[in-house]
Amino acid sequence: MEEDMDDKPCMFHDALSLQAAERSLYEALGEKYPDSTPLATTSPVQLAHSPDELSDITSSGHTSRTNSSSDWSSDWLENNRPSWMQTPTSNNFVFQSSPSTRSSPKPVGERSNAAFRSSFSDDLVSNMFKDSSNWALQFKRGVEEASKFLPKTTQLVIDVEENHHHYVPYRITGKKCHWREDEEHLPEERSKKQSAVYADETELSDLFDKILLFGPPKENPKCILQESSPKEPPPKASSSPKGETTTYSRGQKPTAYVKEIPDLRTLLLSCAQAVSVNDLRRAEGLLRLVRQHSSSFGDGTERLAHYFANSLEARMAGTGTQVYTALSSKKTSAADMLKAYQTYVSVCPFKKIGIVFANHSIQQLVKKTMPDTIHIIDFGISYGFQWHSLIHRIAWRRGSSCKLRITGIDLPQRGFRPASGVIQTGNRLAKYCEKLNVPFEYNAIAQKWETIKLEDLKLREGEFVAVNSLFRFRNLLDETVAVDSPRDVVLRLIQKIKPNIFIPSILSGSYNAPFFVTRFREVLYHFSSLFDMCDTTLTREDPMRVVFEKEFYGREIMNVVACEGTARVERPESYKQWQSRMVRAGFRQLPVEKELVQKLRLMVDREYKSKDFDVDQDGNWFLQGWKGRLVYASSFWVSV
Repeated sequence: MEEDMDDKPCMFHDALSLQAAERSLYEALGEKYPDSTPLATTSPVQLAHSPDELSDITSSGHTSRTNSSSDWSSDWLENNRPSWMQTPTSNNFVFQSSPSTRSSPKPVGERSNAAFRSSFSDDLVSNMFKDSSNWALQFKRGVEEASKFLPKTTQLVIDVEENHHHYVPYRITGKKCHWREDEEHLPEERSKKQSAVYADETELSDLFDKILLFGPPKENPKCILQESSPKEPPPKASSSPKGETTTYSRGQKPTAYVKEIPDLRTLLLSCAQAVSVNDLRRAEGLLRLVRQHSSSFGDGTERLAHYFANSLEARMAGTGTQVYTALSSKKTSAADMLKAYQTYVSVCPFKKIGIVFANHSIQQLVKKTMPDTIHIIDFGISYGFQWHSLIHRIAWRRGSSCKLRITGIDLPQRGFRPASGVIQTGNRLAKYCEKLNVPFEYNAIAQKWETIKLEDLKLREGEFVAVNSLFRFRNLLDETVAVDSPRDVVLRLIQKIKPNIFIPSILSGSYNAPFFVTRFREVLYHFSSLFDMCDTTLTREDPMRVVFEKEFYGREIMNVVACEGTARVERPESYKQWQSRMVRAGFRQLPVEKELVQKLRLMVDREYKSKDFDVDQDGNWFLQGWKGRLVYASSFWVSV
């Protein structure tokens, strides 16, 4: 009822104002104001001012309506008038009505209250209050009661930049304002409206200089994390699991209970074989057993089993493509990805060495040719972390005002803005070049790589052209999907560019077989090495390790295991297979300098404490691996 009265004009006040206006008009005309005319009235039931009176009147049966007020209006109103209406007001008292901001049609029950514009109105005005002092006292009490519902501060406008507070008075509007009971207990910042500030851009500048230019700290991150992490107490030799007893022979010392853990790799292979022959009952049983001993926060083997179990479950349910699409469509900010990248390069040299290998080769050729413009065409630019060190080198070159052009190519994103990721990468690179006073031009291309035309690259005469791809050629489809392989189409496009140097860094793998069991076995062995590397160089509690394994390893495993056809985009080949493709496409391989290989090997030995990283050379290929298993390969090529 109170909520309705807030939005509706008070009929009681409007009747008095109308009567006062009519009386003043009659007096101006010199005529006598007529007596009250009978209007359509309502029954006493509708005029009860309390629930108790309403129930009493309703039970007595007085519910009839009449068009004449002479039968009951005077007597009933005199006897049943509310207590606040029984005190007469002074003769000089004027009751002013507040104008209503809006009007709306009223129900019948409310329209009936407007019937007392006659005898009821006269009687009300003459007998409301006894004197003006009583009215002033009640008005003061009303103000005190109303002030309890008002906010304690009038801070409405805040200057975010200068942090000064401006105060403006409250405005009375026709809208309701519902104050929450717990509003006064909330912090003051809850009610402040501030302009949105993207912490992403503010953090990136410092992170770029700290991570991408000067590299990770010289201390071993593993040692730092192990010192800060709590040490697990050693297992007690006398303890044994509940429900099991340990017996000892005479004279034999008690030994610690060793928990039997099944071979998770063998269970995963058996589960994959059951899935391949559609033996779902056996596969579900093996999968439950794997789930009992796997976790995304366990050791390397348990984490490996966790992500492979997720992929097998998605393949059994037939939702592999949907799950992978959902994982790929998740947008991670550049700041979060840079932090994960920092954790990765601080313990694993693969990506960092691949970047140094490519950037060093470009710098050596630029020194020889001294071009006015360097045009880098990057297939799979992603966040563009590779080029900040090169921009820094260009900025500090003496006697050179070289212009940098970058054509960033990547696959389109899902949604209404397929090129948003590539464009944001260009914006970050442009801001960094502006900071270092390097002339910069960026060309964003977001489409399937095999559909790119030569004119889309906007080549110019006289510029130094370098084509680069950092471990992304594995995402191109091959002959098993399309007759004209997209891999060969992209290589032919690069051959038409006639670049000064072509630097492909590839993921050398063998899990591109069309048969599921063969592919599953190869991808299991490949990621076993990667998870073992992370388990050796990082602690289990490292949050960035969880992010990196989930965003990269987990997503790739999901695609290889649970997707088929064109939806399976993780299709690595060995470096020998890529060499055959490039020779057929019209490229000639350049020799790798032995001095460069020696410098990179010394860099790995100096900055990474683990001795299990492998750096080697096979012909004109620079190879990287872990514990004897080849993982990445890089080389130089030019057009024939």
